[in-house]
Amino acid sequence: MNLLLLETATEACSVALLTGGQVIARYTTEPRVHATRVLAMIDECLAQGQLRGRDLHAIAFGRGPGSFTGVRIATGVVQGLAFGLQCPVIPLSTLAAFAATARRVHVMGRIAVCLDARMGECYWGTYEVANSGVATLTGAERLAAPEDLQLPDGDEWLAVGSGWRAYPDLASRLASGIVRIEPDLLPAASDMVATAKAAHTAGAMVGAEQALPVYLRERVAWRS
Repeated sequence: MNLLLLETATEACSVALLTGGQVIARYTTEPRVHATRVLAMIDECLAQGQLRGRDLHAIAFGRGPGSFTGVRIATGVVQGLAFGLQCPVIPLSTLAAFAATARRVHVMGRIAVCLDARMGECYWGTYEVANSGVATLTGAERLAAPEDLQLPDGDEWLAVGSGWRAYPDLASRLASGIVRIEPDLLPAASDMVATAKAAHTAGAMVGAEQALPVYLRERVAWRS
């Protein structure tokens, strides 16, 4: 399988290419370079893998939630590539990408992802991540006030994402179920490979016109 993956919904911009069982990756956390770097990173991965765009079997991307601009960049690039190449798309949750990266870095399988969504709210999702790296959502992804969030039953959760720093009262309230907090961890496209492969096997693919961002917040209100 030749599978291209993009994740640009956070401060990190990353691209990965799965080909011949090998993963080729590019990753940067340079500020405000996503729009200018992501296409070059794709070209670099394809060149290293000795592939052309037409050789791809699917394109996976982090659909959000996350930075509004970052999510739009990934969506626009993937839609353009998929239309031009007539290639199916695998939309993946950016929160699941956080969980998969956390599993690799900290070797823990229960991940609570909380991102600062501003306006006193969080993007929230809890995941079980298998040894294979496949991230499975427990419950539902939500946009909620921190005081409304609860961990699923059980303990030994690894907490990742900017929301844990932005809302310290949340961490204090849920401390009994949390083993460790890593607010600075960022997702990498290379960690999405296992989840993307599982989605591909399950046929969870869409056409380019259905490769849409997920913001969770449907409406943004200006507040004075």
